[in-house]
Amino acid sequence: MKGTAMTMNRLPPQEAAAQRFLSLNRRRFLKGLGACLALPAFESLRPLTALAGDSAKTAAAAPHRMAFLYFPNGAHQGYWWPKGEGKDFEFNQTMQPLEKLRSKVQILGGLDHRHATPGPDGAGDHARANGTFLTGVRVKKTAGGDIKAGVSIDQVVAQQVGHVTRFPSLELSCDAIRKSGNCDSGYSCAYQFNLAWRTPTTPVAPEPNPRLVFERLFGSGPAGQRAEHLRMRQQQQRSILDFVLEDANSLQRQLTSRDKQKLDEYLTSVREIEQRIERAERFGAPPDPAVATPAGIPPSFQEHMRIMFEMLTLAFQTDSTRIATLLLAHDGSNRAFPDIGIPEGHHYLSHHRNNEGMMEKIGRIDQWYMQQFAWFLDKLDQTKDVDGKSLLDNSMIVYGCGNGDGNRHTHVNLPVILAGGGGGTLNPGRYVTFDGVPMSNLFLSMADRMGAKSVDQFGDSTGRLEGI
Repeated sequence: MKGTAMTMNRLPPQEAAAQRFLSLNRRRFLKGLGACLALPAFESLRPLTALAGDSAKTAAAAPHRMAFLYFPNGAHQGYWWPKGEGKDFEFNQTMQPLEKLRSKVQILGGLDHRHATPGPDGAGDHARANGTFLTGVRVKKTAGGDIKAGVSIDQVVAQQVGHVTRFPSLELSCDAIRKSGNCDSGYSCAYQFNLAWRTPTTPVAPEPNPRLVFERLFGSGPAGQRAEHLRMRQQQQRSILDFVLEDANSLQRQLTSRDKQKLDEYLTSVREIEQRIERAERFGAPPDPAVATPAGIPPSFQEHMRIMFEMLTLAFQTDSTRIATLLLAHDGSNRAFPDIGIPEGHHYLSHHRNNEGMMEKIGRIDQWYMQQFAWFLDKLDQTKDVDGKSLLDNSMIVYGCGNGDGNRHTHVNLPVILAGGGGGTLNPGRYVTFDGVPMSNLFLSMADRMGAKSVDQFGDSTGRLEGI
């Protein structure tokens, strides 16, 4: 580390500072891809709850968890909505893969995100769909650095209850990482490629590489050595952070007011890394899976998605976190699906203009995504929790999109599924319809069940969503 410092000292001050900032890149100290079985959160070994002073839970109680999964480009309405209502319903074409899990899911109709509609902002429905999905606000139309959305519901809850786990929240993606640039009719790429927002101006970049996710959760190297590797990595991180803070203090006097604001936002991230290290040290060594960590992002989109589902299952099973987001693909994604005989792009087909052939293909893509979701739910349902129930029974999993009808770019009656039992607080196995209710109302009700009861208003909410 001393050698690194001497090399940087030979550079001009600002360039040296830039080099040190780059050294903070997550990929420098959070390496890897992996999926495997880890130790569950045994009810007799619950230091996380004890450390947090969570006296409301008994030793045998299982924690509540929530995750938000986003699929792109809306859904073909004629294939999505079930027939019938309440518990007396039949899955339509798209949801048929959920048949064996019908007692574990609720299909919610009539939920809206009206802040995603064009209004005075014109084109850009894909960016607004993504940016509004977990924030409930109208995002600022800009492709510059002055982005603005809102704090997303996952981060609102994490700020209140995230201290009870080693990681307050987990942000995942099966897509690219983009935080700037013009991606949709004058909207920044930050809106389409990020679901989680820590502040209205700061998205939380998701991790697309499962190995990096795995090593962040459990450490690097072979089984049996991960705890020591994690300790060494934390020491290196502290050294790097010391360099960054030293340079930041020296730069303060040279920056304009706007640059100082950017630096303050950056230093917030630095302090969050420090807090993450301190939290990890407080909770002790993480679980150490007894298998080798696979390498590389798989070339298959399906395999990539399923490994991410495994990472999320592991994170919940080991009580590493209770809050997560997973962007399956950004809204506007034009991915082709040659494995199921569809060479055309998804976004292109979503504007089917009632063409029978295009509608049939978009229906197959919608069903393919649903098959992956069903695979994930089944995995959660087959994984036992500390109370003997399944992880799915104690979770709330939202699967949805900020676009309703992809052909017309609507943002009402959104395609939304709420899976899981919420620790006995939900009533799954139904198709429930509401009358133009803000989706933010659902998020308030979920926050209550997570223990974040001081959240009285969120986005464009008008109250709690009753009857779920």
